[in-house]
Amino acid sequence: MYIPTNHRNENLSEIRAFLKANSFGILVSQYQNKPWATHIPLELEVNKVGKEVLTAHIAKANPQWREFDQNEEVLCIFNGPHSYISSSWYKEEEVPTWDYIAVHVYGKLKILSEEEVMASMHRLVDKYEANSKNPISLNDMSPHTLKQIRGVVGFQIEITDIQAKYKLSQNREQDHPKIIEELEDTKNPMSIEIAKAMKNK
Repeated sequence: MYIPTNHRNENLSEIRAFLKANSFGILVSQYQNKPWATHIPLELEVNKVGKEVLTAHIAKANPQWREFDQNEEVLCIFNGPHSYISSSWYKEEEVPTWDYIAVHVYGKLKILSEEEVMASMHRLVDKYEANSKNPISLNDMSPHTLKQIRGVVGFQIEITDIQAKYKLSQNREQDHPKIIEELEDTKNPMSIEIAKAMKNK
């Protein structure tokens, strides 16, 4: 991803927090000599040997997994908040733009065993059920229901590179107070998140 120097974020603890908060991403790999993308939760975890990985699964009916072993690396794309920035908020004439946060993660993929997939699903469900009014647990489900695991392919991606772009009007510091005020006035949750990110930079 093209990242101008002033848009690059290399704060790993901040990036980790972003990946955990925005874990629904896009897995991109080559299938039959074309880019193929699947939208799935990709959970940031640490594997048995202490390396950071993304853990996920896709349906066996999705042909993308059939050529996983032919991909040197795969790409996972994570999108955060984004917002239109009107140049009417600037002190001087300029074109409008778009501010956003995005992280690209590259890595090497390996298929998980059925037992490893089941363990990852327990972690996934427990994480997202934590705030439910009536949380469910895979521990309470029948063996018949849990057989559906045979219909998915689980995998882990050992991370080889992370590219984080935080485009937050860094070239218009003089206009930040007005931009933040206008973003907050939109009442749009995405715009408000961009305003919050600008305040924290």
